[in-house]
Amino acid sequence: MQESLLQFFQQHPQWAIAISLFISILIAVLGVVPSVFITGANILFFGFWPGILLSFLGEAIGAAVAFVLYRKGFKKGVQQKLHTFPKAAQLIEAEGSQAFGLILSLRLLPFVPSGLVTFAAAIGQVNALLFITASSLGKIPALLIEGYAGYKATQAPWPIKFLLASAAVLIFIIVLRKKRK
Repeated sequence: MQESLLQFFQQHPQWAIAISLFISILIAVLGVVPSVFITGANILFFGFWPGILLSFLGEAIGAAVAFVLYRKGFKKGVQQKLHTFPKAAQLIEAEGSQAFGLILSLRLLPFVPSGLVTFAAAIGQVNALLFITASSLGKIPALLIEGYAGYKATQAPWPIKFLLASAAVLIFIIVLRKKRK
């Protein structure tokens, strides 16, 4: 996916920024698709720091758009169902500095689905400005780590890339098996 996107950027450089932002927003609204491929394409096409900045803007704007859409479309019908997830239930009830701290800390944890955090905040008591601020600040460290790791992986020789890909597939299989049990 990253390579296809990179090719598209190279063929249509005048649209690269707009397409990158659109895809980031779409990923945020969907809530379950990882953004790593768009971050990688941004870094490879625009360079490390401009790519990180564009990825950050896309994720921040995407989280804001998703928050507004989730709040308008789902708030009434789903509040009760999310109470089965303890951290989500905590976030639904949280306000002010407590909500800020929860959103920030959940964004810092790479294994917490971004869509779940946005969804819980949107149907809870959190105001939009607080969510956008905490969410954006929380994305910075994760994005830097993701971007740096991806950038270094693209610079690695072929055997290292193969080893990394094999490890990723193995971890994916292990996680899948544990989820089935």
